[in-house]
Amino acid sequence: MDGRARLRCCPAMSISSPIDILVSEVGPRDGLQSVQSIMPLAAKKAWIDAEAEAGVREIEGGRFLPAKILPQLADTAELVAHARTIAGLTVAVLVPNARGAKAAIAAGAHKITLPLSVSETHSLANLRRTHDQVIDEARSIARMIAALPSDQRPHFEGSLSTAFGCTLEGPIPDAQIARLAQSLMAAGCDEVGLSDTTGYADPSAVHRLVKLVHDAVGKDALSGIHLHNTRGLGLANALAAIECGLTTLDSSLGGLGGCPFAPGASGNIVTEDLVFMLEAMGLRTGIDIAALTAVRTIVRDTLPNEEMFGFIPDAGVPLGFQPATMKESIA
Repeated sequence: MDGRARLRCCPAMSISSPIDILVSEVGPRDGLQSVQSIMPLAAKKAWIDAEAEAGVREIEGGRFLPAKILPQLADTAELVAHARTIAGLTVAVLVPNARGAKAAIAAGAHKITLPLSVSETHSLANLRRTHDQVIDEARSIARMIAALPSDQRPHFEGSLSTAFGCTLEGPIPDAQIARLAQSLMAAGCDEVGLSDTTGYADPSAVHRLVKLVHDAVGKDALSGIHLHNTRGLGLANALAAIECGLTTLDSSLGGLGGCPFAPGASGNIVTEDLVFMLEAMGLRTGIDIAALTAVRTIVRDTLPNEEMFGFIPDAGVPLGFQPATMKESIA
């Protein structure tokens, strides 16, 4: 024996079982947009199916952009339609504008995220729009959603991208971040999210910016954060976010991901490692670590040249480890 526990699947969890932290898997979007190879639609469907079976409750299925810009995500509409057939799964997508939102609504996405780079330089590179133009797009999307029957309206998030700093512009003034958060909410977003697009964040910065945005728009308007592990601080930053009261954390299977429009940005927090940390702390995610780790095979088989990261897949969980979710199922 080498002192580590063999990863074994725990009893299937009901999708209605209570959780403490929502882990939102962004690999099918943020992970795949950053790789050169194109994953077949059938493999993407298998990936989402397997993660949902492992207990993941929210998955970002893609990004609505012209195929010539991101051919890796050209089948987003088909993938969203498939994911919607999975009971209890929230299907999220990223959109660059009202046109993308219209396509996302038609596909049936449950959650739509519009990124607003607080760095205007990055906004022009990423969306080819100024801040004012993105806010106008947010207003158009909000009107589009409001016109739908109440039971068909997707949740609308405005993401404050590059909030912790930009590879093109450097640090962003706090006053600018607060103002843009307020502008997104005034435009009709249901909430805003913080995004460390470039991997510049540290725990102290997470505490400071969460407080800044909470003070600007209210605690109910900010519950989630998107973190990268570019400089090895991803999990530390996730812990800081939890300490600030945030309850939704983005991550990617195997740490796949990065922003093709932010030079130097690299992978996301590894979902497997994040789930282990949370469960070890007694925070329920509803996710079976062993079943989640097994999903890596689908990605590895279809993208053999892409590097995958993670400590738990290599080291395993400690001997005698009991995740909070398993304790809940046993109780």
